[in-house]
Amino acid sequence: MTQPAMLELTDVVKEYRVGEQPVRALDSIDLRLEAGEFTAVIGPSGSGKSTLLHMLGALDRPDSGSIRFQGDEIGDLDEERQSEFRRHRVGFVFQFFNLLPTLTAWENVAVPKLLDGTGLRKARPRALELLDRVGLASRAEHRPAELSGGQMQRVAVARALIMDPPLILADEPTGNLDSKTGASILELLAGVAGSGNSVVMVTHDRGAVDYCDRVVTLGDGRIGADERTTARRTVDA
Repeated sequence: MTQPAMLELTDVVKEYRVGEQPVRALDSIDLRLEAGEFTAVIGPSGSGKSTLLHMLGALDRPDSGSIRFQGDEIGDLDEERQSEFRRHRVGFVFQFFNLLPTLTAWENVAVPKLLDGTGLRKARPRALELLDRVGLASRAEHRPAELSGGQMQRVAVARALIMDPPLILADEPTGNLDSKTGASILELLAGVAGSGNSVVMVTHDRGAVDYCDRVVTLGDGRIGADERTTARRTVDA
């Protein structure tokens, strides 16, 4: 029996209105994503990249079409089930890190556990384990203001992993980093994919695709190309 895809989108359409004019952000998208893949989604501004990421993470619903996650339909979940899905099945990594300034690095990593009802003391060992995994064990007690941009993004990756989600969604994760630091984050995400998670990254950085298994190009809400690559993986995260 064939295993279901990690994610499968079939004829997905999403429209917005700009004034009186409807704009089709996603236009009949068909896409299948497998476990363990690091996929880059690229394209110009307005091509539908962010809308696609929102669909994958159940942050928005399609107007029509199907979105199936490990065989289960998620495109029409109600708000409560969407929230449950996002807490347990998806980890998010953002361009601007979104760390809480008054919390230490390990406390920031632990936040999803706290929101899910786990006490801080109980969440601490796993948070420290993940900081060690991303190379920040020695910075566990530091607050965001005491960390570099690259270190903050590593904390954000660790936070995305703490619920052990099968899917990681990264929105321009290197957008605020210099090229060397950005490369280290891409290597880290590649290692995450190499350990079995699916990682989908929206990026404007053409160099980022060197670290990915697959590159999906969007234009005017449609998939223009879907190419396999030879990923450059030098770090085992």
